[in-house]
Amino acid sequence: LEIIDRALTRMEELIDDALLLARQGQTVGETESIVLSDLVSQCWGTVATADATIDCQCDAVIQADRSRLADVFENLFRNSVEHGDTAVSITVATTESGFYIADDGPGIDPDDRERIFETGYSTETDGTGFGLAIVREIVEAHGWAISVDDSEAGGARFEITGVEFVD
Repeated sequence: LEIIDRALTRMEELIDDALLLARQGQTVGETESIVLSDLVSQCWGTVATADATIDCQCDAVIQADRSRLADVFENLFRNSVEHGDTAVSITVATTESGFYIADDGPGIDPDDRERIFETGYSTETDGTGFGLAIVREIVEAHGWAISVDDSEAGGARFEITGVEFVD
């Protein structure tokens, strides 16, 4: 029964991710002014973070679809925890043209950095390969761009650019 339960849970995750990807398309719903630090805090509370910690260094306000932007943060937080140590440290901060999510985990091999955003690509045997594809679609639907590089702490740094701040 335990094996069947794991299989059913895995199937449910795959179906949920596939439906989310299919529904998202290349459009955003209604946008609103969002205080990034508030949304980061809300998203952090919905993700199983184990012993991970977060340092949010952004009080900026942006115009975005709240629900879809929450999917971005939740996916990236989950990714950091699942691909790094359960005690990973995550930082969210603003830049001149947007914001970034960085961690002190193992990072992403430079040879994989373009492929990680492809639908179905995963470095984990039980990964769906949908998470970062969904992130990219949501970011691009807002008219922004996303890239990945090394963080200052040696982990991954996902930078979202082209974001306009609200005064």
